[in-house]
Amino acid sequence: VIFKFKQFGEYLGTRQLGANVREQLLPLIDGDEKVVLDFEGVEVVSNSFADECLAKLLLSRTLDDLKQHTTFQGLNDFAKKNIALAFKRRMYALQSA
Repeated sequence: VIFKFKQFGEYLGTRQLGANVREQLLPLIDGDEKVVLDFEGVEVVSNSFADECLAKLLLSRTLDDLKQHTTFQGLNDFAKKNIALAFKRRMYALQSA
């Protein structure tokens, strides 16, 4: 299953958008097939969007579980860094809680 983030725009920046996209993504991740998170054509993924859409998945799943059910493609370096930072911050917050 391929989930194309470009359908939501080239600039993914707000928490509101991140929450909306996460709600659409959840049923796919809960399915049996691996989900390809395709960022082809997306120029910017803000830290806020990355946290709200992707890192908050850690509230209901383990990182290993997410790795088994998802894979990334088409990320530029800027988006890759923001997504990695969002996951790192979310994991730290969960461990500190």
